[in-house]
Amino acid sequence: MATRAYDNYGIPIAPSDPDQEYMTVQETAYVLKCSVSWLRRLLVKQPDLCGRNGSRGRIITDRKQRTAIHAVRSAGDPRTGKSRPSSRRRPATT
Repeated sequence: MATRAYDNYGIPIAPSDPDQEYMTVQETAYVLKCSVSWLRRLLVKQPDLCGRNGSRGRIITDRKQRTAIHAVRSAGDPRTGKSRPSSRRRPATT
C-alpha cells in the first residue's frame, strides 16, 4: 500500500495547461512521460535543470529546463552508451 506522501507527491499529475511556463515536478514528469522518482534523482545530480520557488523551496521547471531534461532523457542509457536498454532474447532453436 502506498504511503500518503507517495499519493501526494510521487504520482505524475496532468497540468492544467501543457504549454505553461512553469511546472512542478509532478507535472513535468507527466509531460515527459517519466516517473517522478527518476526525475527527482536527475535533478539532484544536475541542479541546473530546475529552480526553486517560495520559502519551502518547491521545485519548478521552465520551458528551457524541460527541453534540457528531455535531451538528457533522449540521450539513452549512459551506462552502456546505447540508445535504450535492449531486452534479452531467447536463442533461436532449430
